[in-house]
Amino acid sequence: MLSRRYASLKKLVSPVLLVIVLALTCAVSAHASIATYPELPTGYTSIRVFDGQQRYVGRILPTQRYWVSIDRIPLFLRKALVATEDARFYEHGGIDVRGIARALVKDVVKGRLAEGGSTITQQLIKNKFLTGEKSLDRKVKEVQLAMDFEKKYTKDQILEMYFNEIYFGNGAWGIAQAARQYFDKNPEELTEAECAILAGVPKNPGRYNPLGDQAKVSARRSVVLSRMVAVKMITPQQKRAIEARPATVIKPGQAQGYLDLVRKQLVERYGAHIVEQGGLDVISAMDVNLQKQAEQVLREGVKKVNPSLQGALICMDLKTGDVLAAVGGVDNGKGGFNRAFSAKRQPGSSIKPLIFAAALEQGYTPASLLDDTPVAYNKGNGQTWRPHNYEKKSFGELSLRQALAHSNNVITVKLLESLGVNNFVTFAGRLGLTLRTPNDLSLALGTDEVTLNDLVSAYSPLANAGMRSEGRTIIRVFDRNRKSWSENPSQVAPVLSPATAFVTTSMMKDVLTYGTAKGLKNFARQRPAAGKTGTTDDYRDAWFVGYTPQLITGVWVGYDKPKPGGRGFTGGAVSAPIWERFMRVASQGKPAVDFTRPEGVVAVNIDPSTGQLATPTCPTAQEEDFIAGTEPTTYCSKHGGDAIPPVAPAQPLQPGVTAPGSEPPAKQPADEGGEDGDGTEGATGLEGDVLR
Repeated sequence: MLSRRYASLKKLVSPVLLVIVLALTCAVSAHASIATYPELPTGYTSIRVFDGQQRYVGRILPTQRYWVSIDRIPLFLRKALVATEDARFYEHGGIDVRGIARALVKDVVKGRLAEGGSTITQQLIKNKFLTGEKSLDRKVKEVQLAMDFEKKYTKDQILEMYFNEIYFGNGAWGIAQAARQYFDKNPEELTEAECAILAGVPKNPGRYNPLGDQAKVSARRSVVLSRMVAVKMITPQQKRAIEARPATVIKPGQAQGYLDLVRKQLVERYGAHIVEQGGLDVISAMDVNLQKQAEQVLREGVKKVNPSLQGALICMDLKTGDVLAAVGGVDNGKGGFNRAFSAKRQPGSSIKPLIFAAALEQGYTPASLLDDTPVAYNKGNGQTWRPHNYEKKSFGELSLRQALAHSNNVITVKLLESLGVNNFVTFAGRLGLTLRTPNDLSLALGTDEVTLNDLVSAYSPLANAGMRSEGRTIIRVFDRNRKSWSENPSQVAPVLSPATAFVTTSMMKDVLTYGTAKGLKNFARQRPAAGKTGTTDDYRDAWFVGYTPQLITGVWVGYDKPKPGGRGFTGGAVSAPIWERFMRVASQGKPAVDFTRPEGVVAVNIDPSTGQLATPTCPTAQEEDFIAGTEPTTYCSKHGGDAIPPVAPAQPLQPGVTAPGSEPPAKQPADEGGEDGDGTEGATGLEGDVLR
């Protein structure tokens, strides 16, 4: 047994002695300046972010690394680190032969090359210049450079470099970032209790950082203080006193994705320097409870469909434009790419309400009848484009109300052709949605790319009596240094007539009751709501944007690298359920009121088969909303209306008067598609191709 143990020791001692001999005879020059980052400004405090009800959300920290001089690092922290990592730091010349021998004896039993025994100088060299490779050659270089450093720099300079280069976990490199991240302080402000915790981190940053398992962090702090007692830097009484003082660690912020939006807005408003300057309290538009709910609902709803999918959700207060929740991905709590604001995707059929609203302004009505018989369009070069419906069949003559509820592709294309592509692009621009302007009718099927934020903002005038709400993430900012507030007012402006908005919304309400999102009919019965699904060609993107009189919420689901989601991957089947689950929470405590009927809207009884005024003999009659002046004045020609004199246009109803709900039209396309009854979804053309 002893002979084998001696053989193992001999194998380990030989390379260690070689390292020492080479170090003593062959030192190399080290090239480093003492400060490699800008000096840390004094008096810095982080940017603190609160939600609209002034509940703390999180902090915005500088991304730039800073250098801290040794005189700004507490003496207690320096002593604690030396006691823990290298008690003979002020005695050795870069390597500690005693430490190496002690580590060697311990590791002989384990039968492997000792990696312990490294001095603070060696650790600095390894972190600054070398890799983590465990090899004799790397160890030789480490020792050589360590001894050269000891000749070139003072002990305090080496310790200063160490504190500024070492990793403290969670992305914090150097003591400046660590003090800010964990305690929201500059290093010179750290307490002894905080110093004791930080001194124990370099041993294992992933395990012992202040945000780690508290039992392990506390145990490591005790080790640090015990080492300080052992080398007589503090007394046992001081140790107990420090352990009795809790160190308040700043917990990680919530809603990192939303905080990134606030950071971006601050930079746009004040300049890039503002994040480094700090010292602000930001009252954001966020509702932190709704934000957490949105993150959870989106994550669970998307993963339920497919773990590889991504998604986005935005909820906005219609009256103020306040973005109450914004989630840019299923892992958006960690920040990163924000798909709600940055990802441009084809909206599919969710573009259609804007086309129908533009048609209403041009004299069309919800009762206008169009035929969805397929038609071919010349693409040039001898090619044609034949848009067709989701079900690959026609339904004949439909009213605009029916066509929108069931998302009829052919009728929407014909409607856009009647309006003119350029005219519609101009109309969409008024609503804040920038679209391309080629002579291309495929815009009717949502082939141009938009962000979820763009689409939600463009829907807001439909939901808000023609007033477009510009999304707002920051309400006001308090400068703690100057003791002053600056406001960020709501940006809400009229872009559409209230009558057009109301009648379009009236049609969109049917989407939730018998149309492509009829899975939401129970929600719509309990709380008046309107919206539209969207599904793109080959089921690549699934959308739903819907609203109540108070809130508008949009949901997108798809793959980051666009690919088909399979039949049934529709806005009604995938995105609408996520919307409903979120909106049930978001709407709690708000009155279940209907959309207010504005002046300029009239309601009359019509025969839906003709769009004319109903006669006593019409088998079916329904109440329909019209923009004043566009309502029918002649009676139904199919059922004896020719014998009844025309009537004068009705007077607009007074504001606040609402008409009763209407029954679904008698003539409806058959429900086909997914379980939610998605009817006419998809932007498909000749042989399944979209004209782009």
